[in-house]
This record gives sequence, C-alpha cells and structure tokens, in this order.
Amino acid sequence: MKVSVIGAGGWGTTLAILLCEKGNDVIMWEYFPDYARVLAEKRENIKFLKGVKIPDKIDITGDLKKAVESSDTVVMAVPSHAFRQVLGNIKVFDYKKKFFISVIKGIEQKTLLRMSQVAKDVLGKVKFAVISGPSHAEEVSRKVPTAVVAASDNKALAKEAQELFYTDNLRVYTNSDVTGVELGGSVKNVIAIAAGILDGLGAGANTKAALITRGLAEMKRLGKALGAKEATFFGLSGIGDLVVTCESGFSRNRTVGEQLGKGRKLKEILSGMEMVAEGVKTTESVYMIAEKHRVEMPIIREAYEVLYKDKPPKQSIMDLMTRKLKSEEEFLNE
Repeated sequence: MKVSVIGAGGWGTTLAILLCEKGNDVIMWEYFPDYARVLAEKRENIKFLKGVKIPDKIDITGDLKKAVESSDTVVMAVPSHAFRQVLGNIKVFDYKKKFFISVIKGIEQKTLLRMSQVAKDVLGKVKFAVISGPSHAEEVSRKVPTAVVAASDNKALAKEAQELFYTDNLRVYTNSDVTGVELGGSVKNVIAIAAGILDGLGAGANTKAALITRGLAEMKRLGKALGAKEATFFGLSGIGDLVVTCESGFSRNRTVGEQLGKGRKLKEILSGMEMVAEGVKTTESVYMIAEKHRVEMPIIREAYEVLYKDKPPKQSIMDLMTRKLKSEEEFLNE
C-alpha cells in the first residue's frame, strides 16, 4: 500500500518505520521544512526518537500536498491542538477517497470534540479509524511486544487498520466503540499527570494504586455519560493505556506531573520540553466536559485546579482523601 504519515514526532516516526518494514510505500510529512531536511539527511529523529534508524525507503517531506495525494491511507500523528489546522490544509487537496487513521490522543479545547469528531467537522464523511492503546514509541520502535486497538464504527475499516499495522511485535485488536477508545486514550493522560504528581511528592505504591483504580472509575463514568461502552474501559485503550502511562518513565504526562509534585511551575516545565504532553491541554477539556454533563470526576477536578489554578498538590490530595465516605459498590455497579 501507499501510506502517508502526517507528523514526524516519536510516534509518527515509529509507525512510518513499522509500515515501511512491512513493505508499504511510506511518505512521512514533517511540519517544519528545515527539520524535514534534517530527518532526510540524518535518517534519525534526533529530537523525538533518538537512536532509531529511519529506513532510506521512507520519503520524508515538508510538502503536505505531496504527502496526502500520493497515498491511499493517511495516518494522522500530529498533536491534538494542531489537528484541525492540518485537516483544514488537507481539505484543499484531493482527499475524499482517502482512508484516515488517527493515532492522536487528545480532546480539542474550545469545541471539546474528540479527534474523530473534529475530522468529521472539517472533512465531512470520510473513511476513518483510530489506533490507541498502551504503546510508547520508544518501545514499539525497538520491537518490544505491544498490543493496541483499531477502532471504527465501520467494522471493515477497523479490520483494514488492524491488518495494516499488525506485526509479530504489534498485536492489533478491533473495536467498534470509537467514543470509548478515544476517551480512554485522552483521559488517561490526565490521570497520568496526577500519578506523576504523586511520584514527585514521594507518595507510595498504595497511593498510586488507589489513583489508578479511582481514575478508571472516572473514565468509565464519563464514557457512560457520552455513550461509550463500559467494557471498553477495561480493555487496552482503557485500563491498559492508563496503567502504562501512569507507570512508565517514557510517559511525558507522568513526567510533567512529577515535576509539578517537586514544586516546579507548569510554564517552566513545558518551556523545557520538545515533545507535547497531551494531558495538559486535555485536563482543561475533560474538566469542561465533566462540568457540562454533570459527571462527578474529583481526580480530574483536582488535576485541573493544580494545573490551571495553582492549587498546592498536597492540598488536592487531602481534599480527595477527606471527601464524603461512600460504598465501593456504587462504583462497581454504576
């Protein structure tokens, strides 16, 4: 197949390499033309995936028109806050027969839309699928066994995405619950920031286990309010992605939280990062969605207060721990 990967971050680069090694004709688009030339010359993504060789067969370009119109399948791997703008640029090209696959985990801030909803808003009805799950680029690029989910409301398209990405080291499952898969991949980043805060404060394994468990409850609660299937949150794009993002040293969101827990300010932390920590913007989006739909999400609320209202993390923990006592069965049966 002819496949274009739009976005040359760590995950985009990893997937471009994987698709190339499967025998596909791959074009990878980089937003900054100067860095596209660096990638093409060095055959290594020195900013986002150091130490992994980019095959010579991958055509690296800064020409978006060339990237989109040269391929049958377009893999969208840009940051969530840039998704609408990039799609708007794509809209002037010949795109209507393309198969778009989003590997983005985030929620648009102003509209509170998931990526599949943004795509429909900008491009209209197109063939669309989502890839999500516990999949750090640093591990997938080095062929560490990994499992993810390909989701689409069209089962044939989910199957097509599954077959496109499947390798001996990347097992891909299908799922028809796009809402649940996208919400899981987005909300877990917020919980991961909270997990990092605990690490920065020196909290123990008990605290982290409680956070992950109750974080899953909030993810499931929001999903139910938005029409997702409860079972999705107990799968790879839910609890699977939640656990790895809260625990891994590769997690940018957990790292941001850890620095917050150590007393650094958010602006200072972000100014020193090359990669995007999606959970920072997603925190505000999820908080607003919860408020809009009147969904109880105390962990999300506290994460929002710490990030956007400069609330002391220790006070947030105390406020969570001293909430009104309740039965766990309410969570298990809701």
